[in-house]
Amino acid sequence: MTDHPTPLRIDIVSDVVCPWCIVGYRQLTQALKDTNTPHEIHWHPFELNPQMPVEGQNLTEHIMEKYGSSRADSQANRDRLTELGKSLGFTFAFNEDMRMPNTFNAHQLLRWADSLGRATALEQAFFAAYFTDGRDLTDNATLVKAAADAGFDSAEATLILDDQRYATEVRKAEQFWTQQGISGVPAVIFDRQHLVTGAQGVDNYTSILNQLAEMAGTPAA
Repeated sequence: MTDHPTPLRIDIVSDVVCPWCIVGYRQLTQALKDTNTPHEIHWHPFELNPQMPVEGQNLTEHIMEKYGSSRADSQANRDRLTELGKSLGFTFAFNEDMRMPNTFNAHQLLRWADSLGRATALEQAFFAAYFTDGRDLTDNATLVKAAADAGFDSAEATLILDDQRYATEVRKAEQFWTQQGISGVPAVIFDRQHLVTGAQGVDNYTSILNQLAEMAGTPAA
């Protein structure tokens, strides 16, 4: 069991349409639970496809174009993610009609949720809306419904999307993390100094948490 004297700060740079982000998060939370690590999580925006048109693109077509993968490769990856998700208590329900959306508006609502200290709840709502329920995150009404389902005020969410009040903040935050060298997600920063990229698996996250606890418990020279 770890013994971190103060809550461990964990910054997660993520996009809500990144399957490995929800996988990594679920793996990390399991490791945090297993090691009984006090922690505080802060979410930060990253757009996998900042140039994506507002209407989005068919997910299979997008993956094939962006990564040069075949339809069979794409299906194999989906099958792998589905099984991995199942082992972590998350349901991936991929279908042929799924679209890769532009996620800028989703990140604006997440910025709002963060200002309320509830970003994790909305992150999880968006992950579930997209990957489990197959909802179209290009549609503002869908974003507002997901926010409402997570306990947020739907009228306020609608106003935020209408007036784009968090647009500048989100752009600045995205630029900041890009300037820090973040080019892919999930990117997890422990204690503001230890960067770990990709979904590491429960065992690796557990090892990382134990190492950090040992470092925190080491007396100064």
